[in-house]
Amino acid sequence: MCGIVGYVGDRDAVPILIEGLRRLEYRGYDSAGLVVVRDGRLEIRRRAGKIRELIDLLEAEPASGPIGMGHTRWATHGAPADHNAHPHRDCTGRIAVIHNGIVENFAELRQQLESRGHRFTSETDTEVIAHLIEDYLRGGADLETAARHAFRALRGAHAIVVLSADHPDRLIAVRIGNAGGVVIGLGEGEMFVASDIPAILEHTRRMLFLESRQMAIVRRDAVQVMTLEGEPVTLPAHIIPWDPVAAAKGPYRHFMHKEIHEQPRAVTDTLRGRVDFEHGRVRLEEVPLTEDEARRISRLIIVACGTSYYAGLVGKFYFESLARIPTEVDYGSEFRYRDPVLGDGTVVLAISQSGETVDTLAAMERARDQGVRLWSIVNAIGSQAHRIADACILMHAGPEIGVASSKAFTASLVDQLLLALRLAELRGAMGPEAIREHVQALARLPDLLGRVLDREGEVEKVAQGFYRYEDFLYLGRGLLYPIALEGALKLKELSYIHAEGYPAGEMKHGPIALIDERMPTVALALQDPVTYEKMLSQMEQVRARRGQVIALITEGDPMAAARADVVLEVPSAPRWLLPMVAVIPLQLLAYHMAVLRGCDVDQPRNLAKSVTVE
Repeated sequence: MCGIVGYVGDRDAVPILIEGLRRLEYRGYDSAGLVVVRDGRLEIRRRAGKIRELIDLLEAEPASGPIGMGHTRWATHGAPADHNAHPHRDCTGRIAVIHNGIVENFAELRQQLESRGHRFTSETDTEVIAHLIEDYLRGGADLETAARHAFRALRGAHAIVVLSADHPDRLIAVRIGNAGGVVIGLGEGEMFVASDIPAILEHTRRMLFLESRQMAIVRRDAVQVMTLEGEPVTLPAHIIPWDPVAAAKGPYRHFMHKEIHEQPRAVTDTLRGRVDFEHGRVRLEEVPLTEDEARRISRLIIVACGTSYYAGLVGKFYFESLARIPTEVDYGSEFRYRDPVLGDGTVVLAISQSGETVDTLAAMERARDQGVRLWSIVNAIGSQAHRIADACILMHAGPEIGVASSKAFTASLVDQLLLALRLAELRGAMGPEAIREHVQALARLPDLLGRVLDREGEVEKVAQGFYRYEDFLYLGRGLLYPIALEGALKLKELSYIHAEGYPAGEMKHGPIALIDERMPTVALALQDPVTYEKMLSQMEQVRARRGQVIALITEGDPMAAARADVVLEVPSAPRWLLPMVAVIPLQLLAYHMAVLRGCDVDQPRNLAKSVTVE
């Protein structure tokens, strides 16, 4: 959850950077820093804590200069500390880097660089980027070429800005994958760089948006954009309205579309500070537990409503399979009207994007009245579900404006997986190496989601072929059954098309009677080793009854493709990450079908973002 801002022009950069960081502080607040070029050298100020700490440092140690960049951080690699705050430098102290993302091959790159004599001063993954650029400069490359080669060596999704004391007329910015946006603000005799529009909107309305694997050289009077292969790119300038609500949409037509595309960043932000990628462990300081306390948990009850309920159904697999804790999932609206039996070893976990859902809050109150441990996973800081829980995991998905939830759903899945892994470690249900494998897989997740989003055009084509149908059946098994439920819900919410999610193994117990040429079936047939072959059989059964099959399949899977009329492909992913990878095409399908049908995507009829009354 990092914020990035940069400036090059005639004015003093420092006040511009500080104000931009203030506007981005919601994206990270464990440390902040900035760098400017002055008298041919880099002047760096950085401090652990909130931006106020950085301002106090600048009052004691002033800095100024006409070019600079700033960063507010939420930690991934390295604990919050002055030496881990951005910007980071190379060995010469002439190159500075700020970064949002996770360098998946950080350990490998650091080992290679240290073997060539590079000295590291932090525990962060970001520092390898500065040393990589230095390494290519040593080999004779110019700054832009060295930066391109360094960026191409990174695995994962990233937003990066580079400043060199030897080239005090330019910033180099790059976007790789979907770790967050890179916005270039076009001024008169000055230019701006930011990770989000609000940081620079007061200075300019004309903006460029970098796409994945595009790099910009930003000077005070010109912006040059190229691919990481060095091919020139021409980007259209967007005129952003001054209205902050409209501006927040950026280049997207709807908030819903923007929020679907923010999921790689939301996942990155959810992982920050909670995963030790270097040592392969999960840290969840929000849920303080001893080993004895964790072992005494005999049952977990997840209470939620709507999309959050379906997230809880996925969580049931995580908690039972990984942490070996018996888990139930209940609608808040049903839980509150029962007299549930809650023993001493029971934990109630509430999931709510808003933290204000009336039925979920009532379920929490029922749990509190019975004296059991109460946890929550929420997106809204300071909400009721945040305040009344004994422990709360914040989603860090950022504001979600669209009524139909997207990024909060994905973030809550990641939060539950992290909690399950932490409980598994404390309870001795998994060994260190097994947990390390899961952590390494999580490092890949933002990039996997970005690759799914890159195939949006294929989803839109499917929507164009099916948006006139009025009934759909969604089938899934195991981990993907809740995703079938969520996909059907999104179609209902956004496009007003009747859709039903169903466990594929139950199809013969009723729904098969509905299948004909007028009712397409969306089959979730990813290569899950537990359910894959059975899903292939169910697809055959649908087609045998003249039903059309839209299959969500693993990339390059000929067996599933042969059993479908239309396929949507996603990259291969570890089993426990399949729900996150699978849900995005279903969100996009519902979105594009709703747009084609002329529906109000952001505010569907009869719905509210948070149900605060019965």
